[in-house]
Amino acid sequence: DKVFEQVTNVASLPGIQRFSLAMPDAHWGYGFPIGGVAAFDPDEGGVVSVGGVGFDVNCGVRTIKTDLTVDDVRPVLRKLVDTFFEVVPAGLGSRGEITLTGNKIYDVLQEGAPWAVGQGYGLEEDLTFIEEGGVVTGADPIDVSETAIKRERRQVGTLGSGNHYLEVQYVDEIYDPAIAQKFGLFLGQIVISLHCGSRALGHQVGTDYLKTLAGASRKYGIPIKERELVCAPINSPEGERYFSAVNCAINYAFANRQVISHLVRVGLEKIFPDAEMKMLYDIGHNTCKIEEHIVDGQKKKLYVHRKGATRAFGAKRRELRGAYQGVGQPVLIGGTMGTASYILAGTEENDGAFASVCHGAGRVMSRTKAKKLWNGEKLIKDLENLGIIIRAHSVHGVAEEAPGSYKPVEEVVDVINNTKLATKVVRVRPLGCLKG
Repeated sequence: DKVFEQVTNVASLPGIQRFSLAMPDAHWGYGFPIGGVAAFDPDEGGVVSVGGVGFDVNCGVRTIKTDLTVDDVRPVLRKLVDTFFEVVPAGLGSRGEITLTGNKIYDVLQEGAPWAVGQGYGLEEDLTFIEEGGVVTGADPIDVSETAIKRERRQVGTLGSGNHYLEVQYVDEIYDPAIAQKFGLFLGQIVISLHCGSRALGHQVGTDYLKTLAGASRKYGIPIKERELVCAPINSPEGERYFSAVNCAINYAFANRQVISHLVRVGLEKIFPDAEMKMLYDIGHNTCKIEEHIVDGQKKKLYVHRKGATRAFGAKRRELRGAYQGVGQPVLIGGTMGTASYILAGTEENDGAFASVCHGAGRVMSRTKAKKLWNGEKLIKDLENLGIIIRAHSVHGVAEEAPGSYKPVEEVVDVINNTKLATKVVRVRPLGCLKG
């Protein structure tokens, strides 16, 4: 019920355009609901808000295609999942192999995924299949605190904990054969998806700017319905610094997923030396981005906040690159380690929602309640009986992410499809999952 209150409060912020939106997975969050979308016009006193971005800035989903089939992988599934568990650092406070000394961290904050590719982590062609090419402009490291920099602690190339995962999946149903072919997807195909973000650095950016924007809300007399909606005018010094820091964290997250993708390639080659891996797409949620949208017949440059929501550009958007021009952007909707996930395509009909959809199924209960209802060790065994191998750094973390603690992903995706926010392309099922 808190979602309705939060959506209403967001609708009261200055400069908001058209509507405050809640996606089909919407559930209670900090300030904005998770699955909340709002766009603001800087020329109409529009604001930027920590509550509208979230703390894990640019947490996102990346899906990698392979030329392997489910029949290839099943006989060596456990070995494959164990290998990924060994090569991809995961878990609370996990550290990777990359040590960023001196100004190298600043390079990551400004250059994003292209920095990682330049260091040998992945291929140049990967960048074509990341939104924004894996880097956003307007990122000045001077706006990121020393505390955030220190908390980075070799976390580039680490998965983290909570709802973050690395999952081996297979395509088990195709809804739109024409788009599936354009996306390079086929029945029985193995794909690998990962979900993670900007780690401790992004969280610290949110923590730091809560104080800054609280002061700005008072300074500029911004009427807010609850303290978690503290914000600053987009064109104010405080708003500009926060947006710059968010862009730094966005680039950091893109680099993080790029390095993990490289580690996935390394792991896969240990089992399948001749396997082919190509990027399908990488999309972020928990972002604020400058985009052009039509409002009341007028093209406007807006600051679109997507909190637990992701972009879903239609076929005509000029931002799309390569094979997706004229088709629509791949949209990646994560389910749970025991159910399914979906790959959809953005539609032209979605501009009423600022080309946005949800990023997952959405929780129906807190992690604390989930731990009371499920036992992590038993859940791992139950899923293994269903043919799904789980490797986790914390059994409590597995209980928190029990499939029953989420909405049925099929129902959420059907709402997206039926309202034409995006169109269903394929469904994928989990074979193995690595958790923090």
